[in-house]
Amino acid sequence: MKVVNTEKAPKAIGPYVQGIIANDLLFVSGQIPFDPVTMQKVGENIKDQTRQSLENIKAIAENAGASMKDVIRCGVFMKNMDDFAAMNEVYAEYFSEWKPVRSAVEVARLPRGVLIEIEAIINLKK
Repeated sequence: MKVVNTEKAPKAIGPYVQGIIANDLLFVSGQIPFDPVTMQKVGENIKDQTRQSLENIKAIAENAGASMKDVIRCGVFMKNMDDFAAMNEVYAEYFSEWKPVRSAVEVARLPRGVLIEIEAIINLKK
């Protein structure tokens, strides 16, 4: 196994890493909408926060030599399921041609008061 870390995504705020490569898969830890430089929350609405979370996943994928077209699964955790349509609108911008499998659930609370957290599994085999 190999640890993946990049300065282009937020540093872990706990005892975990941004991603781990195992065999031909990259497992990306849940990404919250933090700016990687300031380590502060980006945006106050679900669209801005979804975009930042996906940009963080994209940065980790690219660091491992992959792209968003290589994502095979996402898990989406949202504070309010009423935000589903708005989240989905931004999500579709990242997965227009290739659509990974996905689950999306409402949770009671997320780290640092954010509205969304997204995790991913990415295929590295070319």
